[in-house]
Amino acid sequence: MTPVEKTRPSPRTPTPPRHPRVIARNPRAKHDYHLLETWEAGLVLTGTEVKSLRAGRASLVGAFARVRGGEVWLEALHIPPYEEGNRHNHDPLRTRKLLLHRREIRRLLGAVEQKGLALVPLELYFKRSHAKVTIALGRGKKEYDRRDDLRKRDAEREMARAVRRR
Repeated sequence: MTPVEKTRPSPRTPTPPRHPRVIARNPRAKHDYHLLETWEAGLVLTGTEVKSLRAGRASLVGAFARVRGGEVWLEALHIPPYEEGNRHNHDPLRTRKLLLHRREIRRLLGAVEQKGLALVPLELYFKRSHAKVTIALGRGKKEYDRRDDLRKRDAEREMARAVRRR
C-alpha cells in the first residue's frame, strides 16, 4: 500500500503587504490641476539625498517635471542638505532625473506637447529600498473650477454633519 500524502500548511506564513512609506505629498496638486493619468517613477539620487529623505525631509510644493532630450527631469524638488553631511553635501534644489520606461516617456512627451498639460509630482515615498515619485499628467484648473470644487466639498461636509446629527 502506498501511504496517503497529507497536505500540510507551509511553515512560513505569508507576510502582509507593506505599504510604501510616504515622505512628502503635494497638497496643492489636486487643488490646482485636473489630474488625468498617474505614473510611478524612480529617482536618481546621491547618497546624502537618500539619507535626508530617510529622515523624512523633503518638499514637493512648487515642484514639476519636464521632458527634455528624451528624458524626464524633476525640477524644484527641495531636499534639504543632510545634517551630518560634509562638504560634499548635495544642492537642495538640483534637477533630478526620473526613471521611466521608454514607451512611458514617449507617451508623456506627446501629452505634454498639448496645450495646457503639465507633469505634476503628487507623492514622494520609499517602496522597499527605492525612492519613488508619483507623477500625474494634469490640466490647470481655472479659478471658477477651484471655487466649484470648494463649494461641492463644503456641501458634502454639511450633508455629512446633518446625517451625523440625526
